[in-house]
Amino acid sequence: MVKQEPAGASALTAGGQAATATAGVQLSRRRWVVLLLFSSYSLCNGFQWIQYGSINNIFARFYGVSAFAIDWLSMSYMLTYIPLLFPVAWLLDKRGLRLIALVGSALNALGAWVKLGSLKPHLFPITVLGQVICSLSQVFILGMPSRIASVWFGSREVSTACSIAVFGNQLGIATGFLVPPVLVPNVDDAEKLAYHISIMFFMTAGVATALFILVVIVFKEKPLHPPSQAQALIQSRPTQEYSYMQSILRLFRNANFVLLMLTYGLNTGCFYALSTLLNRMVIHHYPREEVNAGRIGLTIILSGMAGALISGVWLDRTKTYKQTTLAVYIMSLVGMIAYTFTLSLGHLWVVFVTAGILGFFMTGYLPLGFEFAAELTYPESEGTSSGLLNVSAQIFGIAFTIGQGQIMDHFETKAGNLFLCAFLLLGTIMTAFIKADLRRQQANLDNEQTVSKSFFNPCCAPAICSGQHPTSLFSRNEAGPFQIMTAIVILLSHDFLPSPWGSSLLAF
Repeated sequence: MVKQEPAGASALTAGGQAATATAGVQLSRRRWVVLLLFSSYSLCNGFQWIQYGSINNIFARFYGVSAFAIDWLSMSYMLTYIPLLFPVAWLLDKRGLRLIALVGSALNALGAWVKLGSLKPHLFPITVLGQVICSLSQVFILGMPSRIASVWFGSREVSTACSIAVFGNQLGIATGFLVPPVLVPNVDDAEKLAYHISIMFFMTAGVATALFILVVIVFKEKPLHPPSQAQALIQSRPTQEYSYMQSILRLFRNANFVLLMLTYGLNTGCFYALSTLLNRMVIHHYPREEVNAGRIGLTIILSGMAGALISGVWLDRTKTYKQTTLAVYIMSLVGMIAYTFTLSLGHLWVVFVTAGILGFFMTGYLPLGFEFAAELTYPESEGTSSGLLNVSAQIFGIAFTIGQGQIMDHFETKAGNLFLCAFLLLGTIMTAFIKADLRRQQANLDNEQTVSKSFFNPCCAPAICSGQHPTSLFSRNEAGPFQIMTAIVILLSHDFLPSPWGSSLLAF
């Protein structure tokens, strides 16, 4: 005789699995410390990326090299990222956040100390070596924001957390625009120039070393409990089910993600080129205005940070990823056009205004891309998806920096900026074709509904256990004081219960 499976048993099993996967969801207080620490050493690395480019003309004269050679100190960050993405993303998936944080912060400090050996005009190769080491550190940093946000933060704050994580790098770039022109003035004496450069290098090395020590002491792999239901499901997945190469292949078969990868690369590549060549643009129209060139860069980054924060909060509240991304992309194009046609007017305050508008949208787009990718590719690793976005950005960044630089050398700055405008227009059109397939949000909603049904399913009522009809909680002939009180409670709370459960209880 075959024993018949009770009605609703399969539903109970599915509900139990969902409840098990989402059990223990809890936010950790440490999450903000981890986020702040990551943002801090990312800031230091971002500063080292642009510290040469923000005073390109001064370093070119000190080392006796061309402006293009100094541009390559910034482009080295982009070049080293491309071949090293996949090994580092594999390490992130296999070994986790802590190892990646340790290696990234250690390389950042090491590169800063190596640069201190390049304080003579003939030691340009040493400064190149230090910058290359810092660029290796960047590979361990750029893919982290969305991963830290998803591993440590709840579903209602994950976009904001990702924006704050990106803030660190952006604030570092802002500092890199502001501080070097102040610490390293445009003086002719080589010894005085070397002294000012040494102050900047010593400060950077000291800060980078302190942050590495803090990472060793404070940074943890993950919280004790998953912060969201989507993260709980990922953590409950057996390790053998995950294949890194299969994950990459699935990402490239995802048409929406491929479109986003290209459009992210176009937008961010334009930002990289603009940041690298900003000093050359401003000095061309406003000679000996190195400090104001740095301040314009600072304005671009700070306004972008405000844009990123606002968009992150907006996404957490509305979940309108596609609409927000498209709107920000369009406004990035508008801001680039305005900046292009006002740069040569001869009024620095106008340049500050248009640069601020451009930065608000173009720099504010960076965390949007990370979060939109995480939505489109769930449950794939955020480190892999964001890493591919960054590879696209580095490739376009190198191409745009070289291309715009050559156009500026042979024509003028306006032609170089129009070159970027054309690609932003292309990116805007491509963004319109991305479909809003928000898989992570759907996973959170599905799990909430599954867990809710597992608790409120009528087949779980005590009436079944006592042999009564499943639509009646207690017998019509045995309504005592307890049953009457229960009925009153049910009637009062009827609007707050799912309709199947409320109907079955009211059937008595």
